[in-house]
Formats: sequence, C-alpha cells, structure tokens
Amino acid sequence: MPLIPEEPHIHESAQGPRVTPATGRTAPTPRPVPGPRSMATPRPSGQGATAVKPAPPQRTSSPGGQPLTAVAEAGPQPQIQLIPAPAEGALDAADETVDLLLDTGRAPGDVLVLTTGQSHPWAAHERSFGEAAYWAQHDAGDDVFYADVTAVERARSRPVVIVAVNGGGDDDAARTLPAALAKAGALLIVCGDPQRVNSALGVAV
Repeated sequence: MPLIPEEPHIHESAQGPRVTPATGRTAPTPRPVPGPRSMATPRPSGQGATAVKPAPPQRTSSPGGQPLTAVAEAGPQPQIQLIPAPAEGALDAADETVDLLLDTGRAPGDVLVLTTGQSHPWAAHERSFGEAAYWAQHDAGDDVFYADVTAVERARSRPVVIVAVNGGGDDDAARTLPAALAKAGALLIVCGDPQRVNSALGVAV
C-alpha cells in the first residue's frame, strides 16, 4: 500500500507577513530643550505637570546621602533647604532636585534655578539664540528657568528657587543667596558647601 506523504507542517512564522510590534519610543531626554532646537540639552518639558503643591519636596537626604537640613523661617519667609555639595557637584545636585520637584507635582513654571559660577548648560544654550528669545521663555513662565548670578535681579519671583553654588567668589554667593531668598515665594533650596552658604545667608542652615 503506497505511503501517503505527510502534509508539510506549516510553521506559524510562514503564515504570511507578520506585523512587527512597535518597538516603542526610545527613552526621552529627561528634560528636553523647549521649542525646536537642534541641540538636545536636557530640560523639563512641563507636560503633564499641572498641579502646584505648596509642600516642599519629600526628600530626606541629599544626592550624596547626607541629611537634608530645613529651616522654617518665621512669618512669610520661605523655607530654606540645604543640600550639601561641593562646587563641582552643585549643578548635578540642582538638576536632581529639579527632577524631584517635578516628580512630586511641582509645575515647571514654579521653579527658578540660579548658578553662582558657570552658567547651566541650558542657559548657555538658550542664550546662543539671543537674549530676547532667552528672556521670552522666562516671561512665558511655563517651564523651569535657569539664570546665572548676573541675571538674578532681572529674574522674577517664583514659588521655588534653587541655587547651585558651583563657583564664583564669596561675593557672588553673598549677593546671589539673599537675592534668591527674596525671589523665593515658598521654598529656597541651596546646593553647595554648608559653611559658604551659612556665611552668605547669615543664618545656620
């Protein structure tokens, strides 16, 4: 009796072209530069953060694992928080603090970041498009804004002000920190050397 050849097994992979599932978007830059820019400098986009929380960020330690000290000033004075950091690490500490604030519900437009030394890369990048465009973003007030010590007087008050003591002389810190305190509506966060910060603010933080 002749053998009937078995029907060829059709593998699932051979049943026509398969639709390759979307691989998903690549991980977005944590904080993209606002607006059409050719250089992807990390900046917060501000999308999805609409709630403004009056409470300070829920943090119990600094990026280096050191305890975070908070001093509640009497009256309408903003709360002061100190994140101990060396000058070369102050900018990174400030960036991490911005991330934490946004993660805990702060609107990007609530936050102003000041530097006493070298400008933040975002500020340097945006200023390359001209001072008018740079300050237009500040005036729009819908994103985190970065400025250096030379612009502290021009910057408007915001609920949260972060100062990165990342260089400059003692005079720069002494001028920036009190001005930053005056600009902060609810919270001033200082990332820097505690001794230098205390000397500039005139209080033990």
